[in-house]
Amino acid sequence: MKSISARSVAAIVFGLAVGATASLGLTGPAAAQQKGEILIGEQCDRTGATQIVGIRLCAAVQDYINVVNSKGGVEGWKIRVDEIDHEYKVPAGMEAYERAKKDGAVSYMIYGTPHAQALNQKLNEDKMPATSPGFGISASADGVRYPYLFPVAATYWSQAAAAVQFTKDKLGGNLKGKKIAYVFYDNPAGREPIPILEALQKIEGYELRTFAVPPPGVEMGAQVLDITQRFRPDFVINHLFGRSPSVAIKEYKRAGYSLSKVLGLVWASAEADIEAAGGWQVAEGYYTMQFAGAGDDFPIRQEIKAMYKAQNKAPPKEMDDTVVYNRGLFIAALHVEAIRNALKANGGQKPTGEQVKKGFESINDVTLGGLVPPLKITAADHEGGGWVQIFQAKGGKFVKMTEWFRAYPEIVAAEIKKAP
Repeated sequence: MKSISARSVAAIVFGLAVGATASLGLTGPAAAQQKGEILIGEQCDRTGATQIVGIRLCAAVQDYINVVNSKGGVEGWKIRVDEIDHEYKVPAGMEAYERAKKDGAVSYMIYGTPHAQALNQKLNEDKMPATSPGFGISASADGVRYPYLFPVAATYWSQAAAAVQFTKDKLGGNLKGKKIAYVFYDNPAGREPIPILEALQKIEGYELRTFAVPPPGVEMGAQVLDITQRFRPDFVINHLFGRSPSVAIKEYKRAGYSLSKVLGLVWASAEADIEAAGGWQVAEGYYTMQFAGAGDDFPIRQEIKAMYKAQNKAPPKEMDDTVVYNRGLFIAALHVEAIRNALKANGGQKPTGEQVKKGFESINDVTLGGLVPPLKITAADHEGGGWVQIFQAKGGKFVKMTEWFRAYPEIVAAEIKKAP
């Protein structure tokens, strides 16, 4: 790739903490060839049940790494990400992990809650740090009990807590006697938030009813009829992914239920979901939760566009879904930052997985130019705070409705402490 001249933008993008720019080692493409390659393994779903996410998220990961390498890599090392499509199937995901480990990966990008659950013990045995941003095992926020698994974004428990807080705010600050419907994709990921919703039910006094949507989530007319005609909730929390968020939006609309009383957790919250539901007019009012910013106004996105322009190419269409694409940038950036920390702590020598683990635990005040909240990962806290923002489908785009916030942290912490 050609070197990009927009160094002022690059300094913002890659200066993940104030004053860090000088330490990034971005000294030109030749430097990336001087020390060799560092491998990151990546699972992806480009052809399975959640491909609507994978085709965009995984493209963003590769774009971010290409920008890093076009600037000389990290401390003189070229970064390589080997992506394997597991079709959201656990056996294929396990095979993908074993291949990456055999090839010498020093960190790993998990894709899917079932896969995080299946891999957790292997990560400990192999001393392989792995990320599961916004999904996975919520208790893995505890870095002592889950030393090699890093949720590095709001877990499902933090998302559930934030959803209840937002619902409370929308319903006048009091949930006593209110009805909340929880609609979830019926797999381990979908069931993960239920303990928090039930714990908060006892505190806030709302009536909670859960509605399971069987995979692949393309049929839910019966559930929506039950919700809208029988239960008649004051608010609905959607925890759906793959094709199911768009199906739900269409069904709520058909049933005459106001989408301004529906909040989608993070995997029911992308532009692709809106488009598949029939467009912005259909989804008007729908609330979405994000652990990374939505939209185009972030320096790293401009850097990627500049990279493609230097190659006389148009930006990839995957960038149009800013929600999912931006999350891919976020994930890639954290792995790069962890590797950078490991290299700096070990004299520039190629790091081991255990050293990269410590690199993750040294991440502090990462914002990516406002793309994510200021993150601080420690050996005890692998989540980084559990911060989210709420957006609303409004006037043909996602409009930010809140700043970064987190909710009921003491309830989430208590659930983590008692988790098996």
